[in-house]
Amino acid sequence: MAEQLHSAFETSMDKTNLILKDIEQAYGWPKEQRNQSYAALRTVLHLLRDRMTVQESAEFAAQLPVLVRGIYFDGWQPDNVPIKLNRDDFLYEVRQGFPYDVEGGPERVTQVVLDTLRRHITQGEWDDVRSTMPKDMQQLIP
Repeated sequence: MAEQLHSAFETSMDKTNLILKDIEQAYGWPKEQRNQSYAALRTVLHLLRDRMTVQESAEFAAQLPVLVRGIYFDGWQPDNVPIKLNRDDFLYEVRQGFPYDVEGGPERVTQVVLDTLRRHITQGEWDDVRSTMPKDMQQLIP
């Protein structure tokens, strides 16, 4: 039993590191900038989560690695969702939550993280997430 638990945590850690590496590769960041890739992932995940209904948020989270799921749900207040954010509001909030100056600003951060996440969940679930967003937000979602 302990061996299975250890293996599950290792697998989750490996999958989480792969997601963070994908973000870093998109920007050309070295591993030493892992704090930036983590901040980008966390910020966009929280804003995406808070924009969805509780049901859709739970369905999306079920496909994330356990460690990323923990990041996703950290601080979640399901009684307060969905929060109505249009594209500009969403990008403003990304800028507030991601304190680093990077090429392309908050729009590029959002697109990199969303593109990375899209590759790690099923197309059907991704289509569901995209369809819950207002039209101007759908432009950001690959």
